[in-house]
Amino acid sequence: MAAAIRAFDWSKTPLGPIDGWPHALKIAVGMMVNSRFPKCIVWGPELITLYNDGFRPLLGDKPEALGRPFSEVWAEVWDDIAPMVAKAFAGEPTFLEDLPLVIDRHGYPEDAWFTFCYSPIRDETGTVLGMIDTVVETTAKMLSERNARLLNAELAHRMKNVLAIINAVAGQTFRSATSLEAAQTVLGERLAALGEAHAILTASSWSGAPVRAVIEGALAPHRIVEGRVTLSGPAIEVGARHALTLALAINELTTNAMKYGALSRDGGNVAVTWRKGRPNSDETFVLDWVEQGGPPAEKPRRKGFGSRLIETIVAQDFRGETALVYGEAGFRYRLETAMVHLADGLQRRGDG
Repeated sequence: MAAAIRAFDWSKTPLGPIDGWPHALKIAVGMMVNSRFPKCIVWGPELITLYNDGFRPLLGDKPEALGRPFSEVWAEVWDDIAPMVAKAFAGEPTFLEDLPLVIDRHGYPEDAWFTFCYSPIRDETGTVLGMIDTVVETTAKMLSERNARLLNAELAHRMKNVLAIINAVAGQTFRSATSLEAAQTVLGERLAALGEAHAILTASSWSGAPVRAVIEGALAPHRIVEGRVTLSGPAIEVGARHALTLALAINELTTNAMKYGALSRDGGNVAVTWRKGRPNSDETFVLDWVEQGGPPAEKPRRKGFGSRLIETIVAQDFRGETALVYGEAGFRYRLETAMVHLADGLQRRGDG
């Protein structure tokens, strides 16, 4: 910028040729171009602009500012900064931190923040002839802080929802358990399933979780012999709330299969399959849990929290339908919902 200032035809501006500039201006320009700090000089009643290399990035794609009135260079924010320029020319400096402005330097309005000082420049008699703008853009810092606040608020919301689920699961578990020891065992399994789902969601920043990963995570704590539970289905993601509910349901189905169903006998197995329709449509998503090679399935005489979970709560959360079939061949379970309801769950990214 020192070279650009020397080469500029100042005779076409109110400042005139450099040789005729006041000593105060020459000294100020010399100090400015030898500084790596972003600086801009605004001189005379016409507010003629000079700036250094550090200031150039702040201008973006604006038309060349050298030799133009400061009020034209920053016309889009002139109403905001004009009073501070007037104060500087009246001899009073201004210092502001993280001032928000909507600027246009790339052909469109953008939010930006600046920390700056407008300081008067005086001649040898003390008369104010101009001002120097020393400025740092703090947009990145302010956006980072704003994003951090949003993330913290979202995290608090998620934690509140997860704790509410844990509280409900714990309450229901202890109310329906036959003994304290049984309640502790069942609660541990349910929390482990939630923990696996939570880990999957955290890895994806809670944007969603693959159905296969959710099912595998819910099965993991049970340490089932490889091959006794098979999974088959296309790649598809569900939202946070759906992932947590599905993890709890798979845990319940697995526990029941190990106690009373196909996984309670050697040679028994479970096939978990799912299929999907077109995204965000009324076509259906279907998940089937089919047990084979086990004892005949009998409908439980007592309906506890686990039964209500897989039958009612899952249907409500997925806004779909569930079907439980007890027969000679074994237990079968089906979840069916519209694809649009899965899309709704993904769009509510913080819902969990």
